[in-house]
Amino acid sequence: MSYWLVKSEPSVYSWDQLVKEKETVWSGVRNYAARINLRAMKKGDEVLFYHSNEGVEIVAIAKVSKEAYQDPTIDDDRWVAVDIKPVRKLKKSVPLDVLKKDKRFADMDLVRLGRLSVQTVKDDEWKMIMELAGEK
Repeated sequence: MSYWLVKSEPSVYSWDQLVKEKETVWSGVRNYAARINLRAMKKGDEVLFYHSNEGVEIVAIAKVSKEAYQDPTIDDDRWVAVDIKPVRKLKKSVPLDVLKKDKRFADMDLVRLGRLSVQTVKDDEWKMIMELAGEK
């Protein structure tokens, strides 16, 4: 299993909205690096849900429920979407400033590539984030 992080502004699409809808199409991504990440996602992979611009923190865990397919928001087969569904809200959200101050996260995509909307998360980064969030 691989780990990922997706970003969304809460005013555009929040964690609470995903919970309410029970599943969503993660579409509209128009960045080449993010597209590579979307194509690499596999069903069952876990995804950190990050609120950007407002809150600026990792708030929850989602799961890939459908692997990459043609993005329905554009008539161009080069762009893909995946489906994700909620797993659970974290016991404690993990703010970006906490990660930036912790040298263990210096190489994390979230710290290095701040504007990338779909990112990889390494196994050790996932474990450390779970610890910070008060998870098992």
